[in-house]
Amino acid sequence: MAGQNSHNNARARAKAWAPDIDATRRPAGLLVPDGIADATGRLRETISAWAAAEVAPGRLLPWIPVAFGFGIVGYFAADREPAWWASLPLAIGALVVAYLTRRRAIAFPLAVALAAMGAGFAAATLQTMRVAHPILQHPVSSALLAGFVEVREERERSDRIVVRVERFEAPGTTSVPQRVRVAVRKGSAPTVGSFVEFKAHLSPPLQPLRPGGYEFARDMYFQRIGASGYALGTIKVKSPSVTQGFWLRYASIIDGLREAIDKRIRAVTSGDNGSIASALITGKRDAISTPVNDAMYVSNLAHVLSISGYDVG
Repeated sequence: MAGQNSHNNARARAKAWAPDIDATRRPAGLLVPDGIADATGRLRETISAWAAAEVAPGRLLPWIPVAFGFGIVGYFAADREPAWWASLPLAIGALVVAYLTRRRAIAFPLAVALAAMGAGFAAATLQTMRVAHPILQHPVSSALLAGFVEVREERERSDRIVVRVERFEAPGTTSVPQRVRVAVRKGSAPTVGSFVEFKAHLSPPLQPLRPGGYEFARDMYFQRIGASGYALGTIKVKSPSVTQGFWLRYASIIDGLREAIDKRIRAVTSGDNGSIASALITGKRDAISTPVNDAMYVSNLAHVLSISGYDVG
């Protein structure tokens, strides 16, 4: 009896609420109170206005690099290394679809976004392929190297050179690096483009020295450097047995321009002012005095010199 009474009461309440509910009925069939319906209506109108302003001519263009970045994120989120022969045709196909839908108001922006994502995914895959190179797996106490000098850096106490290896002789080494960076005595670094032969102590790229510290290995990897160390004995400059190539000739010209600009700046402005000016333009930091150099590191300004020097070459 009690159950029947409660059932009758529920039916009575439903009949009493029926007129109010019918008044708030919407075409989609949703039953919501008037206050919520008005709020959602205003929100829908606001979002529609925002969307209309966002798709105005020229407003969707900044979203293309965002979609490109999402493609790169997709590359890093992949469970295994993507194949270039799959990612590149996918990006090209997305670009073709975007071109075919260029006259459609809704399909074209979506196709462009998908094309940008495909391009980002393919660019990350191809970049990984481009920088892939062998890395020295264990330290080598004495290795005989022969190759072209690609980069020369002058430091306060020593110089550094990056050598493109043409010949590598070391006992028990199976992974031969393509490029190595070695420290040499101050003032003994050969010019860029020289073919040199020397012995060196080499080590694999250093991992971070502390948790969260700077990862030298990652920096060197993207420079395609597979080992680092220091030269043993004299560096011999010899006649090359192979051609330099276009990039090495270009690097030689740039290094010559750096030398000329450096001499001109130091002839006009002396002291640390001239040294800092030369470092900002050419990247040559060897003439900066120790107190000024330490002060720039303490004030976190030393990276400005490094960035400026890399921009020249």
